[in-house]
Amino acid sequence: MAWMNSSEYIPVGGHHLEVQRIAGNNALETIVFLHEGLGSVAMWRDWPARLCAATGRCGLLYSRLGYGQSQANADVRRADGSPGAGALHADYLHREAFEVLPDLLAALQLRKPILCGHSDGASISLLHASRFDCTAVVAMAPHLFVEPVALRAIAQAKLAFEAGDLRARLQRYHADVDGAFWQWNGVWLSEAFQSFDIRSDCARIGCPVLGIQGYQDAYGTMEQLHALQKSLLLPTLQNLEPMSGSNGHCSLLKIERCGHSPHKDQADATLEAVLSFINRLEYPASIE
Repeated sequence: MAWMNSSEYIPVGGHHLEVQRIAGNNALETIVFLHEGLGSVAMWRDWPARLCAATGRCGLLYSRLGYGQSQANADVRRADGSPGAGALHADYLHREAFEVLPDLLAALQLRKPILCGHSDGASISLLHASRFDCTAVVAMAPHLFVEPVALRAIAQAKLAFEAGDLRARLQRYHADVDGAFWQWNGVWLSEAFQSFDIRSDCARIGCPVLGIQGYQDAYGTMEQLHALQKSLLLPTLQNLEPMSGSNGHCSLLKIERCGHSPHKDQADATLEAVLSFINRLEYPASIE
């Protein structure tokens, strides 16, 4: 299993997006990794390579427009702090799921992927699976709706970026660190985004889903998993137990001593859970 360190740049929707691939068995569905609101290809570190090595599957990582080494999103924020012409709109997660991701998958000739998303990437994964054919979804720290705790954490991140060391810490991962930060922070704190809610979309998902949430997540509570559970019409919550539902076997996992990034805060436990879930796709257990 080889980790492809060099980036490719794939034209999608008139922009060039940074893409990295992990080699594996081409006969199996590829795992596509979708990063969080301030994430990028590089910020995944080695966790995707570890998962692909354990499953034998190919992997695909990409940085969204304005993140990582992808093309910058021009005019995100004006000098007075108001949104620029390039600022994200309140439906930016829907656009990524319904327009950008399908075009990228088509350009790379990838069909029925396993989507593995974190935070914003988890929301994009769930939205995409509500309309397009997927083998499965792994949703780590998903946002199905906006919670006050998330808004408080994002407001604190704004202070840390302006007066703390957050900008310096992010700069190593983004070609345009200011654009990357303000396009995320601006839309999340906008009035228009407060009505964001994808619970009805999740009800249309027809593939298996694994939802993962940390108890110490500063950006979301267990209500996100409960909302996913209700949307998928699943029975009583059980950690890593297959559950019957309209879309087949699904699992929901709560992790102790885990914040907003399960694949970093509890990397081994998260890897084990995702590996078990993917293995059940190939060898499904009977559900009574």
